[in-house]
Amino acid sequence: MLRFPAAIAALLFASAAFAQSVTSGKALYEACEPCHGTGAASTELGPSLIGIVGRAAGARADFRYSRALRGAKIVWDASTLDAFLADPQSVVAGTRMPFAGIPDRSERASLISYLGALR
Repeated sequence: MLRFPAAIAALLFASAAFAQSVTSGKALYEACEPCHGTGAASTELGPSLIGIVGRAAGARADFRYSRALRGAKIVWDASTLDAFLADPQSVVAGTRMPFAGIPDRSERASLISYLGALR
């Protein structure tokens, strides 16, 4: 029995779910834009988040990070971003980012999907 069509259907469903997650994340990112912008350059208030997934915390040369974030031994991936977006101060005590966190896990996942798509 040929299962190829089922495999294609599963891939299409996964792709559609990912696209929906990225779209939802883009809408959530609107709250981040005043500080982080959408371009490649950092703003006065926050670093650019383009390419954040896989980057070490506090690593952009064009932004003045807090001492806490510069000293954090974190590489941003889905897990570290999830924890930070849930409660930034518990992950990096002393960060200057005035953000209380996103309590909803699915919203954080959508935002992380969008951040991962920023290249």
